[in-house]
Amino acid sequence: MPIPGNLLSATTESIDPNQSGWTPKLNCAIFWATGGRNGPGALNVKSVAAGEMQARTVSSYPVVAGTVYQAFSDTAGAVAERIGIRWLNSSGTEISITWSLTTAGASSGWHRVSVAGIAPVGATQAQVLLSSTELSAAVPHYWENIYLGLPIRTTGNLLGFNTESTEIDASGWAAVVNATVSRQVPVVQWAVDAYTAGGHTLAMTAIAAGNASVLAVDRPTVTPGVEYLAYAYLNPPTLAAVAWIELRYYDATGNQIAAQRSTLAPPGTGMYRQRASLVAPANAATCSVAAGLDGASAGQVLRLETVVVTVAPKFAAGSIVTYSAASFEQGTSGWTTAAGVAMLGRTTPWGDVYFEGSYALAITSTTATASTIRSGRFSGAAAGLNFRAQIIAHVGAGSWTSVAVKIRWYDAANTDLGASVGVNYVMPSGSWYILNSDAVAPAGATQAAVELVVTAGAVNSVLHVDQVALWQVMPQTAVVPVDGDGYIQLTLRELTLDYLLTVYRVTPDGSRTLVRGPSGLLSLNVITSDLMIIEDHEAPLGVQIYYLIEIYNPAGTLASTRTSALVTLTLADVNEAWIKDPGNPQRGCRVLVQRAPDWQRPIEQSAYTVRGRRNKVILSGSRQGLEGDLAIWTRTDGERAALHLLLDSGNVLLWQADPGMGVDDMYVTVAQVTEARTGGLAQEPWRAWTLPLVQADMPVTTGVNGAQGRTWQDVLTEFATWGDVRTAYATWEDVLLDRRRG
Repeated sequence: MPIPGNLLSATTESIDPNQSGWTPKLNCAIFWATGGRNGPGALNVKSVAAGEMQARTVSSYPVVAGTVYQAFSDTAGAVAERIGIRWLNSSGTEISITWSLTTAGASSGWHRVSVAGIAPVGATQAQVLLSSTELSAAVPHYWENIYLGLPIRTTGNLLGFNTESTEIDASGWAAVVNATVSRQVPVVQWAVDAYTAGGHTLAMTAIAAGNASVLAVDRPTVTPGVEYLAYAYLNPPTLAAVAWIELRYYDATGNQIAAQRSTLAPPGTGMYRQRASLVAPANAATCSVAAGLDGASAGQVLRLETVVVTVAPKFAAGSIVTYSAASFEQGTSGWTTAAGVAMLGRTTPWGDVYFEGSYALAITSTTATASTIRSGRFSGAAAGLNFRAQIIAHVGAGSWTSVAVKIRWYDAANTDLGASVGVNYVMPSGSWYILNSDAVAPAGATQAAVELVVTAGAVNSVLHVDQVALWQVMPQTAVVPVDGDGYIQLTLRELTLDYLLTVYRVTPDGSRTLVRGPSGLLSLNVITSDLMIIEDHEAPLGVQIYYLIEIYNPAGTLASTRTSALVTLTLADVNEAWIKDPGNPQRGCRVLVQRAPDWQRPIEQSAYTVRGRRNKVILSGSRQGLEGDLAIWTRTDGERAALHLLLDSGNVLLWQADPGMGVDDMYVTVAQVTEARTGGLAQEPWRAWTLPLVQADMPVTTGVNGAQGRTWQDVLTEFATWGDVRTAYATWEDVLLDRRRG
């Protein structure tokens, strides 16, 4: 799969089907090899003699001076290696090279090397350099999955790229106690598409025996009352090492006011992602991330990779349960045994038992009796509203004859208002199971807790619980017409992750049309969120429709279906029409129609005169689609500019008129356009347009462009000032789609 944003071509990136994107630079010959990860091919760089050898990209790629760029590759060989970015000026002369550190060791297995740097003054082009120093001639070194482009960072991370990755330097970090800060490149194999991981790691070295810690220099702004999540890959020096990550909050004067530490329970000495979360206090202004070792020996090293601070996720849209209490990544987080003998703990070690993250809640009953397990209280309940409690549970040992899921209610004074009746489940062994229960909040309720009544069927039984949620239940499927912008909003809730989704638009005659999504038509698309909001900009006008949703399991078997309510999209003025770009609905224009086309339908024909026959012999092809000129007006300079933007791409467009005008919705291509003045004063903004239309098929592979999960927080993190934003992007649409200049 091509790496998003890669300046390198697909062939240069994946070495498929050949090595034509690469050329020797120093002491090497290059060949195509098998055994790649991103496709079958790999680049074999073979030494001519002992010593350093270098290969480079054949092409040079445009860069902007002062901008940070990143290069990375997966590699394997008999010696350590490094990767570099070679900066060139407009004449192709080398200005400088930004090299990564050399890997700490050699490995014949695929591992990641990476580097990032600021394009120097005068740089207009860049090349990727691959380097290793071989001990003899004819020694191969392999490279694959190679990237050059803007830094790939974690979407939503409050920390800057260099603090997250240390690919430029270690300046994003400072020693707190008994530590030095540096960078290292350990030999680690990452997933081929783990683009934010690999390469340089932050290395904290304990100066002497005792506790040691480091702290991120960044102080991103936080919002009081919002729960944030910090996480990083930790590489402990030994199995017995006490390694931790900590989320810290500071007030407006820079004083630390709160912290949440999460200690790793390592199963070995690899890279393990550890998480810590905490709600920002009322006086919190900024945050940071610390990490360290307790009881370290002198010289011990803790490595950090992919350090992130982001808004903590919810396991269901609108859940009032905090991430810490829902995920058990840093402990049992407020859960208690309200009755019975059950003991609570976090599963251990890291990755042993979990459904999400790396840990789960372990409920252990030493006797075959019932126990009541209860979470802490969470604000957000409201009298008269329906809420749903949900857990995901798994039998770890023994048996459980029943698990009842309930909701316990509290008022603003923390008075217990009682628990709901709940739903009782018999827990089978084997898989993880979703258990939920709905209840209406009683009068006075402002808080709620999730309560489990669990009955063990044998002594020393263990029940694992993960991914807890408690949220107000909204309709699973909702539709709303947005007449002013010409689309219908379809909201789908409670979707099952990793299942497949197909969405049809159904018209009164029963015909079905697939609805468009970000990757094209929504046909067997993998579900990645339990909440999906779809804007159907191709819904017909003035026609009562509904949506049919089909949900398939990962094997492709139909698991369930849904239908929406009936909905009609209207057009206030029948003299207007919509012209839309299916892939860029933000460019849609509502225009005033002067005259509908007089249609023509061309046909290919050949006429033959046969001697002795009165009538010619006519050979005809199939009659083609409609062709004609649509005459419209734009009434303002804004409408005129918007229509130009819509037409600029040359994409297939959708023309929609009110059904009463006798014109069906039609996909069209637009030929040479005429824009004429309507007469009168020069200041008159009205323009008369002639759009030559040719009927086209509906585009089936075009996806709806969008922000792809980016938020304003990403813009604020990546750019220091609005001036920097204006320098990087030409239009607000470019900001939305993250299309930067150059």
